[in-house]
Amino acid sequence: MLKVKAGDTGKLSFLYERHKGKLFGFFYRLTSDAALSEDLVQNVFYRVLKYRHTYSGQGQFLTWLYQTARNANIDNYRKTNRMSYQEDMQSWEGKMDMEKSADYEMNRSQDIGMLQQALARLKEDKRQVLVLSKFQELKYEQIGEIMNCSVSAVKVKVHRAMKDLKSVYLSMETS
Repeated sequence: MLKVKAGDTGKLSFLYERHKGKLFGFFYRLTSDAALSEDLVQNVFYRVLKYRHTYSGQGQFLTWLYQTARNANIDNYRKTNRMSYQEDMQSWEGKMDMEKSADYEMNRSQDIGMLQQALARLKEDKRQVLVLSKFQELKYEQIGEIMNCSVSAVKVKVHRAMKDLKSVYLSMETS
């Protein structure tokens, strides 16, 4: 990124290829819209080029990139005033090391659907912190830089978001 900042804009394609998949996943988990997610990824890299002079080189580039992505998402949300969460949780299949059976698959599918609905009912800021920490697997330090808050504040936000998610999920389960 320092080379891009210095004027070697050809290096931006390297950054794009390296980070486009993660950014797409971030946006898709927030919007549930593949086309919009692709547009937002493009918007982020447009902003990287436009605001390259603001990159200080201190801290991690990934943190600066996700801050830019978060701002693009907020701007899009304000512009369209709509946001939903629909995650294809099938990607988590590899992380679950359990026996596969017909009953298990049916129950799992129902649970994933309920989890998707519960996440969609959370406020935007709580959904964002969960996506960054649990799906994008960023460290609390990185999330703190992205959200302009301390690590302890991030921990509290994640804890509260998980608590709210659990509450919403359990209320859906009983109804």
